[in-house]
Amino acid sequence: MSNEPSALKPLTKWMKFLLRFVAFFNVGAGLFMLIGYHETYQIIGMEKPAIHFPIQLVGILVGLFGIGYYMVARHPIENRNVLVLGFWSKFLGSCLGTLYVVQGKLPLTFVAVYFFADVIYLPPFYLIMRRLSAIAQGREPK
Repeated sequence: MSNEPSALKPLTKWMKFLLRFVAFFNVGAGLFMLIGYHETYQIIGMEKPAIHFPIQLVGILVGLFGIGYYMVARHPIENRNVLVLGFWSKFLGSCLGTLYVVQGKLPLTFVAVYFFADVIYLPPFYLIMRRLSAIAQGREPK
């Protein structure tokens, strides 16, 4: 028996599907925040500020992460660090959103927004990151 890892594909079918799904979701959500900023503020329950730059900037970043997730789906080992950044972005953004809800600066309904946009992806992103890291290090993934 050889000590070399078997010739596994870096991503399973569900992992590729998830990364592609979140890629298109993020690009769509980013475009919506960029173009439909009035509706974005309404959906998240925030009063519209005089300047829309912050939500539009977030939209650009969300869309760029979508492109990054697609890159991970296409070339997982080479782009695995994009997924690490996405994981931490989703985790820290969810923590920040929770803080604002607890402080009463955002309505409780905002929890649903970041739950379905961020929190639900944390466990599968972690599993994918763990697998890609093992393969990149020449170990058999668990």
